[in-house]
Amino acid sequence: MSFFRTLIIVMAGIATWPQVANAQQHEDVNAANNPLTPKITLNFHDYYVPELGGLPGDRQANQFLLRGLVPSDLFGAPQLIRFTLPVATAPEFPSGYTTGLGDLTLMDVFLIPGKEVSFGAGPLFVLPTATDDALGNGKWQAGIAGVAVAPQGWGLIGGLATYQASFAGESDRNDVSLATFQPIVNFNLKDGFYLRSTAIWNFDLESGNYSVPVGFGVGKVFQVSDKVTMNPFVEPQYTVFDHGRGNPEWQVFVGVNFQFALGK
Repeated sequence: MSFFRTLIIVMAGIATWPQVANAQQHEDVNAANNPLTPKITLNFHDYYVPELGGLPGDRQANQFLLRGLVPSDLFGAPQLIRFTLPVATAPEFPSGYTTGLGDLTLMDVFLIPGKEVSFGAGPLFVLPTATDDALGNGKWQAGIAGVAVAPQGWGLIGGLATYQASFAGESDRNDVSLATFQPIVNFNLKDGFYLRSTAIWNFDLESGNYSVPVGFGVGKVFQVSDKVTMNPFVEPQYTVFDHGRGNPEWQVFVGVNFQFALGK
């Protein structure tokens, strides 16, 4: 956690916003933040939740996400294969916490490039790899993911929507029917800096619970070399609408992304 705390302090210490980026910086920042950029990508993300709503006591949670994205042209179709493996800490009841692996999510997005708006869509699978009942659903799940991205003169706008439902798994665990939507809004500044808002809205269609957070953060794109781009960021997120127990009252989303250019 020391790395992420240091990152928060560094990014939060920016007192004067740079001016709007020039054209080349603008393109580089957009490419670093576009989820449809066809580059090998490795993400280290962390959600720290200092307060969970509706639970007794002062309960917290944390979820570190190891994410990767690999471009592919399997069967002659351009696509992006993405995985997400959580390492989570969640409260146990009546007291204490448990830490371990969560459920592995796999996504295969087929690309539909466009001049103004690019699209992607494909299947989504969730494997019940959690090491504790509190860290996963205990169900095999399948669904679909869709994403649209429109680069703008000022930055980037887009959205990622997913739906997943359980079809097998532990019979004594609740079925899963989950929809999510992630609005993506970036405003580019000078010197690789940008403002961001990417909070994920969750809708549990099985229980009727939902959570709609809004985020506002800052990041900076660094060109480490002609083949490697680094993109650290921090984004506090506050839940403006929710229903049900255990939703974050607010959380801090922090991380660093690495993109690796293909070819020689």
